Amino acid sequence: MNALQFQKKLLSMQENMMNFALMLTANRDDAQDLMQDTTLKVLDNQEKFVDNINFKGWVLTVMRNIFINNYHKIVRTQTVVDQGVDLYNLDVVNDSGFDSPDGAYQIQEITKAINGLNDELKVPFSMFLSGYKYNEIAEKLNVPLGTVKSRIFFARQELQKVLKDFRLS
Repeated sequence: MNALQFQKKLLSMQENMMNFALMLTANRDDAQDLMQDTTLKVLDNQEKFVDNINFKGWVLTVMRNIFINNYHKIVRTQTVVDQGVDLYNLDVVNDSGFDSPDGAYQIQEITKAINGLNDELKVPFSMFLSGYKYNEIAEKLNVPLGTVKSRIFFARQELQKVLKDFRLS
């Protein structure tokens, strides 16, 4: 498709683009801005369009991606970090609710239940609780990623059975 055909096709989609932009933003001004950003991005990336691809789907995907990126940008700029708080040395223990004798007992019961799992489930589950990602656990244990996910899932199921009458207050 040549440049003129591409531009005509893009212009013929303006109503579809506006409807989709309104669905995403729920605000007419924001929708018009999104539509304009999308039109510019599509025109700038015209050479990346392949003729056998659904043009409408391609354009609306570009629009959706712009919307998502703008949303993430707004969230990042609106996140407030209290500079007076020492983020490195957070006092998590006092905020956990487990500083009472009942809380300590609850931790012991949960720990006992985890330790009661067989090693095949306990090791990946404990690593996951310690902050390891699925792929890191798979590498360390030299097992497939799906196996790690399954074992963690089965460990959770087993713990739910063992701790079914257990309630945190």
